[in-house]
Amino acid sequence: MIGQTVTVTVDRPKGSVHPVYKNLVYPLNYGFVQGIMAPDGEWQDVYIMGVEVPVRQFTGRVIAVIKRLDDVEEKWVAAPQGVTFSKEEIQKQTYFQEQYFTCEIFCEND
Repeated sequence: MIGQTVTVTVDRPKGSVHPVYKNLVYPLNYGFVQGIMAPDGEWQDVYIMGVEVPVRQFTGRVIAVIKRLDDVEEKWVAAPQGVTFSKEEIQKQTYFQEQYFTCEIFCEND
């Protein structure tokens, strides 16, 4: 999936609060790709990096996959065309949520 262009419906814009965990504020836009089913039976979740304002929809390129080793889910990371981030930067920006899981990050530059 890395390198593919996807359109993300953002249901948790940057600055929004998690619907269940009220102490969890999203420091980046987060949403899903409708039509692609994830292993948890829901639409595929995507973190959006490189977009500094809240958005409702985003079309960009998948630059990484975060594989949760202790969960059935994997999260995709998308960014605007031509924008890349290191594995360390992806880990830093997604830590707010991924800190609760054991993860492995696969990047386009691996």
